[in-house]
Amino acid sequence: MPRDEAKSNLSALLESDHRYKYLDSFITLFVVILLISNIVATKFFAIGPLRVSVAQILFPITYIFGDIFTEVYGYGASRRAIWYGFFASFILVAISFIAVKIPPAPEYHDQPAFATIFSPVGRIVAASLIAYWCGEFANSFTLAKMKLITRGRYLWTRTIGSTVVGQAVDTIIVIAVIFYREPLGVIARLIVSGYLAKVIYETIMTPVTYAIVNALKRTEHVDYFDYETNFNPFVAEK
Repeated sequence: MPRDEAKSNLSALLESDHRYKYLDSFITLFVVILLISNIVATKFFAIGPLRVSVAQILFPITYIFGDIFTEVYGYGASRRAIWYGFFASFILVAISFIAVKIPPAPEYHDQPAFATIFSPVGRIVAASLIAYWCGEFANSFTLAKMKLITRGRYLWTRTIGSTVVGQAVDTIIVIAVIFYREPLGVIARLIVSGYLAKVIYETIMTPVTYAIVNALKRTEHVDYFDYETNFNPFVAEK
C-alpha cells in the first residue's frame, strides 16, 4: 500500500463523526477504561479456586462499549474506537518504558516500587494489544453479522454471542502470550478462569447494555445495519 494511501486510510479511520452527539464522548470513556484496566492488570485476586486479574473488573466493560458502538452506530464506529484504544495503549507502553528507564533523582527513593508497578505494564500491554485488537474486532464483526441474521431482533443473542467469540479470542491470546513460560495446566486454568469471569460479567450486564443501547438509538435517531460494510479493519468507509 502506498504511503500516501496508508496515511489517508489512517486519517479516515480516526476522523470524528459529527453526525452523532454522544459517540465521541463514549469513545473517550472507552479509551480511559481500557488504559486503566491495563495499568491494574498485574494484580490478581482469588474467587474460590478461580484466579482473576483486577483488570477483569474493568476490561469486560470495553467489550460492552464495543457492543454499543456496533449495535447503535455500526461496525465503522466500533472500528474507529478500537484503533483509538490501540494507539492509546501503545503510547502507554512507550511512556511506561521510558518512565522506568529514566534515572531517578538522588532524593527519589521510590524507584524500586515504581519499577515493580510499571515495568510489567509494557510487557502486559504489549500482549494485551494483540489480544485486544483481535478480540475487539472479532466481537464487533460477530455482533454486526448477527444483527443482520436476526434482523435487529433479540439483542441479547448478539451481545452474548459476540462476547462468547470475542472474549475467547482475547483471553486465549493474552494469557498464552503473558504466561507462556508457565506450565500448560496453569495457563489452561488462567484461560478458563478469565474467560468464564468475563462472559458471566457481560451476561449479567446485559440489562445495562439494553438500557444504554435503547437510549442512544432514541436520542441519536440511529439504528445502523451493516448491509454493505467493508469489514476490513484497515480500511475506513468512504
